[in-house]
Amino acid sequence: MFKIQEIREIIKLVDSSSIDEFVYEVKDAKVKLKKNAGVVVTEVKPAQVAPVQPAPKVEAPTTAAAPAPAKEEAPAKAVTVNDDASLHKITSPMVGTFYAAPNPESDAYVKVGDKVDDETIVCIVEAMKLFNEIEAEVKGEIVEVLVKDGELVEYGQPLFLVKAE
Repeated sequence: MFKIQEIREIIKLVDSSSIDEFVYEVKDAKVKLKKNAGVVVTEVKPAQVAPVQPAPKVEAPTTAAAPAPAKEEAPAKAVTVNDDASLHKITSPMVGTFYAAPNPESDAYVKVGDKVDDETIVCIVEAMKLFNEIEAEVKGEIVEVLVKDGELVEYGQPLFLVKAE
């Protein structure tokens, strides 16, 4: 059986090469990767917009003092945990379905506040009926879970934020 790190390395090598299909088979395990299956080109035409007529100019009476315009305050920037560059992101090594627990009746592998090490299983990503256990690959504390159970995830999509020790 392949380790997730080996699969990630194979994906990176195939992605950076010019080959479109790769198959690697060892005893009871097989990895098959395909890329550039086809290119879809979509043409979008801009909508027709009627020209806007300028509004007639209206002058304010000079006898009444106009109220001073209210100061507009810039909206405060929302600070989220995602903005912290010191946090390690555990990303999805493949496209698939994210599962937080080994089965629907079980508790999640990890939750916010849990301590993990580099071999701790944090979730499962199902791809083509194969359930791939995802390891933390870092020692630290889970700060945020970025996806919901049963949600589709993309290759490289952040799944968890970990405060590394």
